[in-house]
Amino acid sequence: MIRVLLADDQALVRGALAAMLGLEHDIEVVAQVGSGADVVPAATASMPDVALLDVQMPGGDGLDAAAALKKALPACRVVILTTFGRPGYLARAMRAGASGFVVKDAPPEQLVDAVRRVHAGLRVVDPTLAAESLSSGTSPLTGREHDVLLAARDGATVADVASRLHLSEGTVRNHLSAAIGKTAARTRAEAVRVADERGWL
Repeated sequence: MIRVLLADDQALVRGALAAMLGLEHDIEVVAQVGSGADVVPAATASMPDVALLDVQMPGGDGLDAAAALKKALPACRVVILTTFGRPGYLARAMRAGASGFVVKDAPPEQLVDAVRRVHAGLRVVDPTLAAESLSSGTSPLTGREHDVLLAARDGATVADVASRLHLSEGTVRNHLSAAIGKTAARTRAEAVRVADERGWL
């Protein structure tokens, strides 16, 4: 039997996934949680072979939970299951150690197949999303531009970012200006959003 952990903050979705997977002769849902913070404790208690993690959940998103789960239980395979088919999420999922990335509107048999394939040691990635991710290319941001955008992600002021990164405010402004230009954005907030969606942060 393939032991599966489900993590989704929507109880109806979680229940539907559990019911669907429960119909399979070789799959058993051993744990269900509704937040990112509950993934590792539930996994260490139930020892799943595969974890299906939603991206957007309270208490830490599925991508952070995937990274934490890979550290706590390296043998557990992770499939990111999301409504949001953004190339940036795919890049972050792969960096977090996920073996699969499937969008929620995929046919049920595709999800079941993904569980079996990642359990067998294969990678499963939504083909449309893989193509989009490749076309968005590698990041044009320098290391410092990346750090400055990341520090500005929560809406921090130039002074706050400068303080966090131990830089002068003028240097921060220069890096922000360069990052805005490279992302073809009009504002700092838009530059953060574009870089995030493309998986550059």
